[in-house]
Amino acid sequence: MKFIVSSSSLLKHLQQISGVINANTVLPILEDFLFDIQDKKLTIVATDLETVMRVQMDVESKANGKVCIPAKILIDSLKNIPDQPLTFNIDKNFAIEITSDNGKYKVMGENPDNFPKEPAADDTNSFSISSGALVTAINKTLFAVSNDDLRPAMTGVFFELSKDGVQFVATDAHRLVRYKRTDVKTPKTDSFIAPKKPLNLLKNALPDNDDELTISYNNNHLFVTHGSTQLICRLIDARFPDYKVVIPTDNPYRLIVTKSDFQSALRRVSVFSNKSTNQVALSISGSELQLAAQDVDFSFEGTERMNCQYDGEDLQIAFNAKFLIEMLNAANSDEVKIELSTPTKAGILKPTEQEEGEELLMLVMPLMLNS
Repeated sequence: MKFIVSSSSLLKHLQQISGVINANTVLPILEDFLFDIQDKKLTIVATDLETVMRVQMDVESKANGKVCIPAKILIDSLKNIPDQPLTFNIDKNFAIEITSDNGKYKVMGENPDNFPKEPAADDTNSFSISSGALVTAINKTLFAVSNDDLRPAMTGVFFELSKDGVQFVATDAHRLVRYKRTDVKTPKTDSFIAPKKPLNLLKNALPDNDDELTISYNNNHLFVTHGSTQLICRLIDARFPDYKVVIPTDNPYRLIVTKSDFQSALRRVSVFSNKSTNQVALSISGSELQLAAQDVDFSFEGTERMNCQYDGEDLQIAFNAKFLIEMLNAANSDEVKIELSTPTKAGILKPTEQEEGEELLMLVMPLMLNS
């Protein structure tokens, strides 16, 4: 089997899917890319048994065939080869010879029959969403996903489909993000949990534009197709917690702050906070917000004042500054609104302006105030 391909184009396609491959795999073949040539189209597949990613590109070839090529050495070599056509020659023992303008490189491939088969897309339901909308949804929710493997349901993003659109929900029990798109039509009311790793891969592989992409799912797997790129992943088989019960419906106090000023102040003050809790206390009275942090063990202390718009009784409440900073990153408006009630009740953070067809709500649990 022989084919000719552009080195830079091949590298670009490999880098798109190389994130699937784990450094320490159970099976040596999982360290390889599967190259499959059919009718001058090269399909490249990478998998870690849970997630499969494939891309397709045009090559020059006269014959069809398959081979597994070790991923690391192939990518490392391509990174150092300037843009030029490369000729791949594969013999019947899967030995690969790569010829460039000035060099010849040899790699031992593996038998493609040993490469894991990908799951079939049986009994799937599908809906379309713009690539940019999915990337935005992932960016706005992924940071709040839990890393606690003892609670598997929280280690992914919950997709909740309804006639009104799609909701993407993530929580780690300390904070919760709900991002809603009303401009997506779904086939029926349904839900599933997609794991963190494939969503991270999608976020990096998909363009942030209006391209339509197709999301299909069945009981066990999610299939996302965009042009010649496809991702398949196993869904998390667990029940997502009933997040609606934790969202307070009656937070009467309204605090409006300039996002960038608040974020900068939090960054400065949190340097002096206790490193295990990142606690920053907010004291709000009238149109003044005071931020204070301290680490008693080291006698560190930092306080700052800033202007705000506040409608409510004077209040002192403490939050994890790291959580607040990450949540502010997800809000795309110049100002954010924080709805509060008591020092022990969750605060709700929303952008003051939202794009048409989308709605973002973020919730953060308070910390006990250091008296």
